[in-house]
Amino acid sequence: MAVALLRDRQEAGEKLAERCAGYRGSRPLVLAVPRGGVVVGAVLAHALGGELDVVVARKIGAPHHPEFAIGSVTESGAVLLEAGPGMTISPDFIGREAAAQRREIARRTRYYRQGRPRPGAGGRVTLVVDDGIATGLTIRAALQSIAHEKPARLVLAVPVAPPEVLPELAPYADELICLHTPDPFCAVGQWYRDFEQTSDGEVMALLQKARGFPMPGGG
Repeated sequence: MAVALLRDRQEAGEKLAERCAGYRGSRPLVLAVPRGGVVVGAVLAHALGGELDVVVARKIGAPHHPEFAIGSVTESGAVLLEAGPGMTISPDFIGREAAAQRREIARRTRYYRQGRPRPGAGGRVTLVVDDGIATGLTIRAALQSIAHEKPARLVLAVPVAPPEVLPELAPYADELICLHTPDPFCAVGQWYRDFEQTSDGEVMALLQKARGFPMPGGG
């Protein structure tokens, strides 16, 4: 049985902040992957004096096995595919799934940003953050979408990831910061004592607090 390496996402953010302390004072842009990544990112952004927002990418699951990623869709709508050896996926399936994920990306960005544009990453130190990595396809999509904006430095910061995935992600970031790379890996949640699902409401509360705005409908 795996032994938890982290108490919860709050602790993960605190420990990442220690590893990222060199970026304090540069007002980095912290882009977190919803939902759980925003909890980690909020702690990190606060500790570094950075700006918090989200980067939304969605995986495309395999037919009959949606938990197994065969590709991903970036926030700009681009599709990245990586079907396994011997796996043949019909273009119609990819088209339907990509369209569904684009709709979900649009819904989430509208909700999380409340009509505001995302802060630009161009010329800024930018940290892309999640609560962990499994296959790496979704985070790769996030990194590629941000790289097009030409940040001054693009950093991937995560608490836990499979050891074999990090080398695959290295070409897409200037720096990789990962607290733990347990082997065998299995799933992100097994390395946390508390990995309760994060709600959209919690994400919005963290984003509004970071922006200095009251929650919609609040007093």
